[in-house]
Amino acid sequence: MAVFRNMFTILPAFHVENVLINKSWFHCFIETLTSFRIVINAMSPDEKMQSILADLAERGSVLIAFSGGVDSSVLAALAFKALGKNSIAVTADSQTLAPGELDRAKAVAKEIGILHKTIYYDELGEPGFAENPVNRCYHCKKGLIKELKKIASDYDIKTIIEGTNISDLKNHRPGYMAIVEEGIYNPFVKFKVTKEEIRDIARKLGLSVADKPSMACLSSRFPYGQTITADALRRVGVAENYLHARGFTVVRVRDHSGIARIEITPDEMVRLMEMRDEICAEFKRLGFSYVTLDLMGFRSGSMDEVL
Repeated sequence: MAVFRNMFTILPAFHVENVLINKSWFHCFIETLTSFRIVINAMSPDEKMQSILADLAERGSVLIAFSGGVDSSVLAALAFKALGKNSIAVTADSQTLAPGELDRAKAVAKEIGILHKTIYYDELGEPGFAENPVNRCYHCKKGLIKELKKIASDYDIKTIIEGTNISDLKNHRPGYMAIVEEGIYNPFVKFKVTKEEIRDIARKLGLSVADKPSMACLSSRFPYGQTITADALRRVGVAENYLHARGFTVVRVRDHSGIARIEITPDEMVRLMEMRDEICAEFKRLGFSYVTLDLMGFRSGSMDEVL
Protein backbone atom coordinates (compact mmCIF):
# COMPACT_ATOMS: atom_id res chain seq x y z
CA MET A 1 0.00 0.00 0.00
CA ALA A 2 2.90 2.36 0.67
CA VAL A 3 3.83 2.11 -3.01
CA PHE A 4 0.43 3.47 -4.02
CA ARG A 5 0.57 6.29 -1.48
CA ASN A 6 3.96 7.32 -2.86
CA MET A 7 2.65 7.21 -6.41
CA PHE A 8 -0.28 9.45 -5.53
CA THR A 9 2.18 11.86 -3.92
CA ILE A 10 4.25 11.96 -7.11
CA LEU A 11 1.30 12.37 -9.46
CA PRO A 12 0.74 16.14 -8.93
CA ALA A 13 4.29 16.74 -10.24
CA PHE A 14 3.33 15.25 -13.60
CA HIS A 15 2.86 18.19 -15.99
CA VAL A 16 1.62 18.31 -19.58
CA GLU A 17 4.93 19.70 -20.83
CA ASN A 18 6.67 16.60 -19.50
CA VAL A 19 4.45 14.13 -21.35
CA LEU A 20 7.14 12.98 -23.81
CA ILE A 21 9.75 12.55 -21.10
CA ASN A 22 7.50 10.70 -18.64
CA LYS A 23 5.27 8.83 -21.08
CA SER A 24 6.62 5.41 -20.17
CA TRP A 25 6.39 6.21 -16.45
CA PHE A 26 2.80 7.37 -16.84
CA HIS A 27 1.81 4.20 -18.72
CA CYS A 28 3.42 2.18 -15.96
CA PHE A 29 1.49 4.19 -13.38
CA ILE A 30 -1.84 3.53 -15.12
CA GLU A 31 -1.06 -0.16 -15.51
CA THR A 32 -0.19 -0.39 -11.83
CA LEU A 33 -3.45 1.29 -10.81
CA THR A 34 -5.36 -1.08 -13.07
CA SER A 35 -3.61 -4.02 -11.43
CA PHE A 36 -4.49 -2.57 -8.02
CA ARG A 37 -8.18 -2.46 -8.98
CA ILE A 38 -8.02 -6.04 -10.23
CA VAL A 39 -6.45 -7.15 -6.93
CA ILE A 40 -9.20 -5.41 -4.91
CA ASN A 41 -11.93 -6.95 -7.07
CA ALA A 42 -10.40 -10.39 -6.52
CA MET A 43 -10.37 -10.03 -2.72
CA SER A 44 -12.71 -12.12 -0.58
CA PRO A 45 -15.00 -10.31 1.91
CA ASP A 46 -12.65 -11.35 4.72
CA GLU A 47 -9.62 -9.93 2.88
CA LYS A 48 -11.48 -6.69 2.26
CA MET A 49 -12.42 -6.54 5.94
CA GLN A 50 -8.78 -6.97 6.97
CA SER A 51 -7.72 -4.25 4.51
CA ILE A 52 -10.30 -1.85 5.92
CA LEU A 53 -9.18 -2.61 9.48
CA ALA A 54 -5.58 -1.81 8.57
CA ASP A 55 -6.64 1.32 6.71
CA LEU A 56 -8.71 2.63 9.62
CA ALA A 57 -5.97 1.85 12.14
CA GLU A 58 -3.58 4.09 10.20
CA ARG A 59 -5.98 7.04 10.52
CA GLY A 60 -5.67 7.25 14.30
CA SER A 61 -9.27 8.28 14.98
CA VAL A 62 -12.56 8.40 13.07
CA LEU A 63 -16.12 9.63 13.38
CA ILE A 64 -18.74 7.38 11.77
CA ALA A 65 -21.98 8.75 10.30
CA PHE A 66 -24.14 6.11 11.95
CA SER A 67 -27.74 5.24 11.07
CA GLY A 68 -27.81 1.80 12.66
CA GLY A 69 -28.34 0.06 9.32
CA VAL A 70 -26.11 -2.81 8.27
CA ASP A 71 -23.65 -0.62 6.31
CA SER A 72 -22.89 1.92 9.02
CA SER A 73 -23.03 -0.78 11.72
CA VAL A 74 -20.34 -2.85 10.02
CA LEU A 75 -18.26 0.29 9.56
CA ALA A 76 -18.69 1.22 13.23
CA ALA A 77 -17.77 -2.31 14.32
CA LEU A 78 -14.63 -2.29 12.18
CA ALA A 79 -13.67 1.20 13.39
CA PHE A 80 -14.11 0.15 17.01
CA LYS A 81 -12.11 -3.03 16.38
CA ALA A 82 -9.30 -1.01 14.77
CA LEU A 83 -9.31 2.09 16.98
CA GLY A 84 -11.27 1.35 20.15
CA LYS A 85 -12.02 4.52 22.12
CA ASN A 86 -10.61 6.63 19.27
CA SER A 87 -13.79 6.00 17.28
CA ILE A 88 -17.21 7.59 17.75
CA ALA A 89 -20.54 6.89 16.06
CA VAL A 90 -22.93 9.80 15.53
CA THR A 91 -26.62 9.42 14.68
CA ALA A 92 -28.80 12.27 13.43
CA ASP A 93 -32.27 12.25 14.98
CA SER A 94 -34.65 14.04 12.64
CA GLN A 95 -38.20 14.24 11.34
CA THR A 96 -37.25 12.03 8.39
CA LEU A 97 -35.99 9.18 10.58
CA ALA A 98 -38.44 6.26 10.51
CA PRO A 99 -40.10 5.43 13.86
CA GLY A 100 -38.02 3.07 15.96
CA GLU A 101 -34.82 3.57 13.97
CA LEU A 102 -33.14 5.75 16.61
CA ASP A 103 -33.75 3.15 19.33
CA ARG A 104 -32.38 0.44 17.02
CA ALA A 105 -29.29 2.56 16.31
CA LYS A 106 -28.69 3.00 20.05
CA ALA A 107 -29.08 -0.73 20.61
CA VAL A 108 -26.60 -1.78 17.92
CA ALA A 109 -24.07 0.86 19.05
CA LYS A 110 -24.29 -0.63 22.55
CA GLU A 111 -23.90 -4.10 21.04
CA ILE A 112 -20.70 -2.97 19.27
CA GLY A 113 -19.41 -1.14 22.34
CA ILE A 114 -18.60 2.07 20.50
CA LEU A 115 -19.10 5.55 21.93
CA HIS A 116 -22.42 6.78 20.50
CA LYS A 117 -23.65 10.35 20.24
CA THR A 118 -27.06 11.54 19.01
CA ILE A 119 -27.65 14.98 17.53
CA TYR A 120 -30.84 16.61 16.29
CA TYR A 121 -30.80 17.67 12.66
CA ASP A 122 -33.65 19.59 11.00
CA GLU A 123 -33.60 18.67 7.31
CA LEU A 124 -36.80 20.59 6.67
CA GLY A 125 -34.99 23.76 7.68
CA GLU A 126 -32.20 23.09 5.19
CA PRO A 127 -32.51 25.37 2.10
CA GLY A 128 -33.64 23.40 -0.94
CA PHE A 129 -34.78 20.30 0.96
CA ALA A 130 -38.50 20.62 1.74
CA GLU A 131 -39.29 21.55 -1.87
CA ASN A 132 -38.17 18.00 -2.68
CA PRO A 133 -36.07 18.54 -5.82
CA VAL A 134 -34.41 15.63 -7.61
CA ASN A 135 -31.16 16.44 -5.75
CA ARG A 136 -32.90 16.67 -2.36
CA CYS A 137 -30.39 14.31 -0.75
CA TYR A 138 -27.53 16.59 -1.80
CA HIS A 139 -28.92 19.44 0.33
CA CYS A 140 -29.53 17.12 3.27
CA LYS A 141 -26.04 15.62 3.21
CA LYS A 142 -24.40 19.04 2.89
CA GLY A 143 -26.12 20.29 6.02
CA LEU A 144 -25.58 17.11 7.99
CA ILE A 145 -21.88 16.97 7.16
CA LYS A 146 -21.45 20.49 8.55
CA GLU A 147 -22.86 19.25 11.86
CA LEU A 148 -20.67 16.14 11.84
CA LYS A 149 -17.59 18.26 11.19
CA LYS A 150 -18.38 20.34 14.28
CA ILE A 151 -18.46 17.20 16.42
CA ALA A 152 -15.31 15.84 14.80
CA SER A 153 -13.57 19.11 15.63
CA ASP A 154 -14.73 18.89 19.26
CA TYR A 155 -13.15 15.44 19.53
CA ASP A 156 -10.06 16.42 17.50
CA ILE A 157 -10.94 13.83 14.84
CA LYS A 158 -9.65 14.47 11.33
CA THR A 159 -11.48 11.70 9.43
CA ILE A 160 -15.25 11.31 9.02
CA ILE A 161 -16.35 8.04 7.42
CA GLU A 162 -19.69 6.80 6.11
CA GLY A 163 -21.08 3.58 4.70
CA THR A 164 -21.83 4.14 1.04
CA ASN A 165 -20.93 0.87 -0.69
CA ILE A 166 -20.01 0.06 -4.27
CA SER A 167 -23.51 -1.35 -4.97
CA ASP A 168 -25.08 2.00 -4.02
CA LEU A 169 -23.25 3.82 -6.79
CA LYS A 170 -25.33 2.04 -9.43
CA ASN A 171 -28.38 4.00 -8.28
CA HIS A 172 -29.48 7.66 -8.19
CA ARG A 173 -27.32 9.06 -5.37
CA PRO A 174 -27.17 12.89 -5.36
CA GLY A 175 -26.16 12.78 -1.71
CA TYR A 176 -22.94 11.06 -2.69
CA MET A 177 -21.85 14.20 -4.55
CA ALA A 178 -21.99 16.15 -1.29
CA ILE A 179 -20.05 13.38 0.46
CA VAL A 180 -17.28 13.58 -2.14
CA GLU A 181 -17.25 17.40 -2.15
CA GLU A 182 -16.90 17.52 1.64
CA GLY A 183 -14.03 15.03 1.73
CA ILE A 184 -15.87 12.30 3.64
CA TYR A 185 -14.09 8.95 3.43
CA ASN A 186 -15.83 5.81 2.12
CA PRO A 187 -13.90 2.61 2.94
CA PHE A 188 -16.49 0.40 1.22
CA VAL A 189 -16.11 2.36 -2.01
CA LYS A 190 -12.31 2.38 -1.84
CA PHE A 191 -12.16 -1.38 -1.34
CA LYS A 192 -15.12 -2.08 -3.67
CA VAL A 193 -17.27 -3.79 -1.04
CA THR A 194 -20.75 -4.76 -2.23
CA LYS A 195 -23.94 -4.82 -0.17
CA GLU A 196 -23.94 -8.61 0.00
CA GLU A 197 -20.30 -8.62 1.11
CA ILE A 198 -21.19 -6.16 3.88
CA ARG A 199 -23.92 -8.51 5.08
CA ASP A 200 -21.42 -11.37 4.96
CA ILE A 201 -18.96 -9.36 7.08
CA ALA A 202 -21.78 -8.45 9.49
CA ARG A 203 -22.51 -12.16 10.00
CA LYS A 204 -18.82 -12.88 10.62
CA LEU A 205 -18.80 -10.10 13.23
CA GLY A 206 -21.99 -11.47 14.80
CA LEU A 207 -23.96 -8.26 14.34
CA SER A 208 -27.71 -8.48 14.95
CA VAL A 209 -28.40 -6.23 11.95
CA ALA A 210 -26.75 -8.55 9.40
CA ASP A 211 -30.07 -9.23 7.68
CA LYS A 212 -31.82 -5.97 8.54
CA PRO A 213 -33.69 -4.62 5.48
CA SER A 214 -32.48 -1.28 4.15
CA MET A 215 -34.45 1.69 5.47
CA ALA A 216 -34.18 4.93 3.52
CA CYS A 217 -35.25 8.13 5.25
CA LEU A 218 -38.95 9.01 5.09
CA SER A 219 -38.40 11.82 2.58
CA SER A 220 -37.96 9.11 -0.07
CA ARG A 221 -41.69 8.34 0.23
CA PHE A 222 -42.71 11.45 -1.72
CA PRO A 223 -42.58 12.11 -5.49
CA TYR A 224 -40.01 14.71 -6.51
CA GLY A 225 -41.57 18.15 -6.57
CA GLN A 226 -44.16 17.39 -3.88
CA THR A 227 -43.45 19.52 -0.82
CA ILE A 228 -42.39 17.56 2.26
CA THR A 229 -43.96 18.61 5.57
CA ALA A 230 -43.55 17.44 9.14
CA ASP A 231 -47.17 16.19 9.21
CA ALA A 232 -46.73 14.22 5.98
CA LEU A 233 -43.54 12.61 7.32
CA ARG A 234 -45.27 11.67 10.55
CA ARG A 235 -48.20 10.15 8.63
CA VAL A 236 -46.13 7.84 6.42
CA GLY A 237 -44.02 6.86 9.43
CA VAL A 238 -47.08 5.88 11.47
CA ALA A 239 -48.60 4.06 8.46
CA GLU A 240 -45.46 2.00 7.91
CA ASN A 241 -45.18 1.21 11.61
CA TYR A 242 -48.78 0.02 11.56
CA LEU A 243 -48.02 -2.47 8.78
CA HIS A 244 -44.76 -3.60 10.41
CA ALA A 245 -46.66 -4.27 13.64
CA ARG A 246 -48.94 -6.62 11.66
CA GLY A 247 -46.05 -8.71 10.48
CA PHE A 248 -45.22 -7.23 7.08
CA THR A 249 -41.44 -7.42 6.78
CA VAL A 250 -40.47 -4.88 4.11
CA VAL A 251 -42.82 -1.93 3.77
CA ARG A 252 -42.94 1.42 2.02
CA VAL A 253 -45.93 3.76 2.09
CA ARG A 254 -45.49 6.25 -0.74
CA ASP A 255 -47.53 9.45 -0.41
CA HIS A 256 -48.77 10.82 -3.74
CA SER A 257 -50.55 14.00 -2.57
CA GLY A 258 -52.67 12.07 -0.10
CA ILE A 259 -52.90 8.84 -2.08
CA ALA A 260 -51.14 6.01 -0.23
CA ARG A 261 -49.27 3.59 -2.50
CA ILE A 262 -48.27 0.57 -0.43
CA GLU A 263 -45.20 -1.42 -1.45
CA ILE A 264 -44.65 -4.84 0.15
CA THR A 265 -43.07 -8.07 -1.06
CA PRO A 266 -45.27 -10.00 -3.54
CA ASP A 267 -45.53 -13.05 -1.27
CA GLU A 268 -47.29 -10.93 1.37
CA MET A 269 -49.89 -9.36 -0.93
CA VAL A 270 -52.57 -12.01 -0.37
CA ARG A 271 -52.38 -11.49 3.39
CA LEU A 272 -52.60 -7.72 2.97
CA MET A 273 -55.74 -8.10 0.85
CA GLU A 274 -57.26 -10.26 3.57
CA MET A 275 -56.70 -7.32 5.95
CA ARG A 276 -57.91 -4.76 3.41
CA ASP A 277 -60.83 -3.33 5.40
CA GLU A 278 -58.80 -2.91 8.58
CA ILE A 279 -55.86 -1.31 6.74
CA CYS A 280 -58.05 1.06 4.73
CA ALA A 281 -59.83 2.20 7.88
CA GLU A 282 -56.52 2.96 9.62
CA PHE A 283 -55.05 4.78 6.63
CA LYS A 284 -58.23 6.84 6.25
CA ARG A 285 -57.99 7.71 9.94
CA LEU A 286 -54.44 8.92 9.31
CA GLY A 287 -55.72 11.27 6.61
CA PHE A 288 -55.04 9.46 3.33
CA SER A 289 -57.68 10.10 0.66
CA TYR A 290 -57.16 6.79 -1.13
CA VAL A 291 -55.34 3.57 -0.26
CA THR A 292 -53.68 1.54 -3.04
CA LEU A 293 -51.44 -1.52 -3.35
CA ASP A 294 -48.56 -1.39 -5.84
CA LEU A 295 -48.77 -4.68 -7.74
CA MET A 296 -45.09 -4.44 -8.69
CA GLY A 297 -44.22 -4.90 -5.03
CA PHE A 298 -41.42 -3.38 -3.01
CA ARG A 299 -38.36 -2.06 -4.80
CA SER A 300 -35.82 0.35 -3.41
CA GLY A 301 -35.98 3.86 -4.86
CA SER A 302 -39.21 3.43 -6.82
CA MET A 303 -39.61 7.22 -6.96
CA ASP A 304 -36.51 7.31 -9.16
CA GLU A 305 -38.22 5.28 -11.88
CA VAL A 306 -39.62 8.46 -13.44
CA LEU A 307 -36.19 10.09 -13.79
